[in-house]
Amino acid sequence: MRNNGNDLNSEIRKDPVIGRWVIVGHDKGYVAEKKESIQRKANPSCPFCPGNESSTPPEILSVEKDGKWQIRVIPNKYPALSSEGEIKREGVGLFDKMSGIGAHEVIIETPDHLASVTSLTVEQFTEVLKVFRSRFNELKKDERFRHVLLFKNEGHSAGASIEHSHSQIIATPIIPKRVQEELDGAEFYYSYKKRCVFCDMLELDNRFFKERVVIENDNMCVISPFAARFPFEMWVLPKKHFSTWENSDDEMLRSQAEILLSILRALDDVLGNPPYNIILHSSPINGNCDNYYHWHFEIIPKMKRIAGFEWGTGFYINPVPPEEAAEVLKRRLNR
Repeated sequence: MRNNGNDLNSEIRKDPVIGRWVIVGHDKGYVAEKKESIQRKANPSCPFCPGNESSTPPEILSVEKDGKWQIRVIPNKYPALSSEGEIKREGVGLFDKMSGIGAHEVIIETPDHLASVTSLTVEQFTEVLKVFRSRFNELKKDERFRHVLLFKNEGHSAGASIEHSHSQIIATPIIPKRVQEELDGAEFYYSYKKRCVFCDMLELDNRFFKERVVIENDNMCVISPFAARFPFEMWVLPKKHFSTWENSDDEMLRSQAEILLSILRALDDVLGNPPYNIILHSSPINGNCDNYYHWHFEIIPKMKRIAGFEWGTGFYINPVPPEEAAEVLKRRLNR
């Protein structure tokens, strides 16, 4: 960890996209501490397992092989938003509200209850990504929606209520605040530099800060971001500038499958099958941000709880410097 000539055990770092400050510590024993480890157990009543299809809403899409489904897409049984109805907006004094219109779908990635996504082959995971792309582009056609978010909660503490491997996709009629902050930051950077801030981060890390570059292939790069909020937080970005993930061709999806499986397997090995979130950041529907926005995946292992200081200040405290996290993962990947 660079300390710029001083002997402090921590630094306060600024995220170059949205301006968020992060306190980066230096706790050498943190990784060795026992954390939650995902251990799947057989569950005959699991609603996502073959034979229990009647326990879920009727499927939207399925990918089959030899007469058996390999991937299923279903409406969420308990959706955060409803796909039925029109959007109605209402103001009550200074308060605003609108009808809870949107879409909420579940993608069951494998029929095997005991399998994690890391147990899939590159070919199998590429097929999962193709299904993600298909549903993403279908939801974009609905004129009521402004944004589509694809995410995976792996493990109870990451928010998964069912352990069978699955991801979710939610379309919303507004652009979420967290997304808008990132868009605004990227647009501001572009307004005076005429360059994409994400492209510049990739360029700098590859030229001057290689210690934060974890792994790359022909199309994709994984970095441990300079102002990582969480221990072992990773960003997965395309090397070329693209603002919309859902326009990825089949070759690009295969590259994504390869790099995502590599880094997730390394995290499993180093951290002992931790819970984690994967979140896809792609441009909003008709966002007109092709010049300045750069799609990416964020991988966030759930090794640390958000506590009072973070809620009260908006600061995050990360006890593992990104450079050290990257070094640990690179050693595992280069074995």
